[in-house]
Amino acid sequence: MGDPVMNLDDRVLRRLKLSDLRLFHAVVQWGGMAKAAAHLNISQPAVSKAIAALEHTLSVRLLERNPQGVEPTIYGRALLKGGIAVFDELKQSVKQIAFLSDPTVGELRIGCSEPLAAGFVPTVINGLLRQYPRIAFRVVTGDPVTLTERELRQRNIDLAIAPMPGLHLDTDIDAEILFDDRQVVMAAARNKWVRQRHIRLADLVHEPWILPPPDSIIGASIAQAFRESGLEPPHAQIVSFSIPLCYHLLASGRFLIMLPASMAHLGKHLSLKVLRVEFPGIPRPTGIMTLKNRTLSPIARPFIDCARQVAKPLAKAHYNRLRGPVSVF
Repeated sequence: MGDPVMNLDDRVLRRLKLSDLRLFHAVVQWGGMAKAAAHLNISQPAVSKAIAALEHTLSVRLLERNPQGVEPTIYGRALLKGGIAVFDELKQSVKQIAFLSDPTVGELRIGCSEPLAAGFVPTVINGLLRQYPRIAFRVVTGDPVTLTERELRQRNIDLAIAPMPGLHLDTDIDAEILFDDRQVVMAAARNKWVRQRHIRLADLVHEPWILPPPDSIIGASIAQAFRESGLEPPHAQIVSFSIPLCYHLLASGRFLIMLPASMAHLGKHLSLKVLRVEFPGIPRPTGIMTLKNRTLSPIARPFIDCARQVAKPLAKAHYNRLRGPVSVF
């Protein structure tokens, strides 16, 4: 006689349908069977039948009602987590087949922070496009925690590139440090401080600043850097993560900002200058993160290789900065 547990598993797997799993995911995503049916352009009884079939096959209740609609039970959440992984693996397998049949095409979904989207990531994309001109990229910007905890884990992106300080990465995430970036004081070329040397942080405290939210990882790090120098953090006239907003405001020549040094090195079109401040900068080791035990998009490996090449001169630039005062790139 065979293993009864194995026989039970085999019977369940034979009766599970990918279409039913997809409908279950839609119901959870849209918060109700009627909404899922409307978005999928099918009848509500068809959705109800699929959910009932899943519950009968698994012998557990997958959904429960609440005032807002429906939500998954603990069994439903377990099925949803596994279902997302199944569909993601299937999608990656289809992409792999397409890539094998034509290596010049493909799509890569990247998550990165706003500053990296203004310098490092487009440099990597341009480098890869020279080799694979027909590849498509979908770039999602966000803070490092959101990118790793939500976008990467929910498989909305293939990989994340972000500063790693403050992140608590679990064992299911692979991380590789590409280069040690530094958060340094910058201004537009027309700012009065650009032409000065031997600037102290104390000289800049009362200048107009653009700063990130104080409750963010980098916002707290900037405040700590001033306090470690015996200073109260400057009062931010503008609080924002938005790089386009910051750039337009910096163009007036009034404002100071702390941004990754890589932006000045790779984003030369932004005309940002690193001030000669007697301040080593805030360490921001920047890494590339992927999910372990996940089939990556076939174009992910060439992208990672290209990212390593782009990162090499940045690591060298950091070494040179350690040998003397921070200078304008």
